[in-house]
Amino acid sequence: MKLSCIVIDDDIYAINGITAYIKALSNLLLIQTYSDPLLALTEISNGSGADILFMDVDMPMISGIELSKMIRQKANKLIFTTSHSKYAYDAFELNADAYLLKPYTFARFAETINRLFPQTSQLQYPEIEQTDDYFFVRNKNDNNNLIKVRYAEIVAVESLQNYVRIYTLNEVIVSYISLSEIKTVLEDHSNFTQAHRSFIIAKNFIEKVEGNTLKLINDLSISLGNHYKDDILEYIKQKTIKTNRT
Repeated sequence: MKLSCIVIDDDIYAINGITAYIKALSNLLLIQTYSDPLLALTEISNGSGADILFMDVDMPMISGIELSKMIRQKANKLIFTTSHSKYAYDAFELNADAYLLKPYTFARFAETINRLFPQTSQLQYPEIEQTDDYFFVRNKNDNNNLIKVRYAEIVAVESLQNYVRIYTLNEVIVSYISLSEIKTVLEDHSNFTQAHRSFIIAKNFIEKVEGNTLKLINDLSISLGNHYKDDILEYIKQKTIKTNRT
């Protein structure tokens, strides 16, 4: 039997991200999402509730902390999802069962569900399916269908909250996974390196260096982070033709 889920978050991207995560677990069933916490208060108060309530904390008009005081009894398990660790104490004062700090990975999400429901959690599919020269991810821009991504065609990967943009030679793919998960997939390929805390790039697609800005193919510009620049500058140095001219 599937566990019913309700999501309350004023950020539509966060809702889309957790929706993809819920669909990835065969024992979970999403029954409703709310971007308006006041509407959620009215409908959930008058409804039958759910097995799991995923709730953001920082929302307009009424916070998740305040909202949970009024509808906590409508859910078997309450999981707060927020970008702010400062709310952790308040969350557990309200008997929250878990606290997911954004941006959280699919692995962290699944681990939380497994801990709360150890007898029922089953992973339906891996978020990333990998082979030798390509991998598959689910593409938000294509109805969340699986799409093949070839390593040789990746220009850069950008982190944006709970999802990433994968820039390839031909398109931009949006997938609800974390930069750290993509980094793990790419780490065996020496062509990829982190250029900024939010970007991984393919070094062979660097077209121009302007100060601390990298110009990549497809007119993509990335600021070079101080923490990551040594590796890239060493790569550029190795690729620079040396002359005897002064």
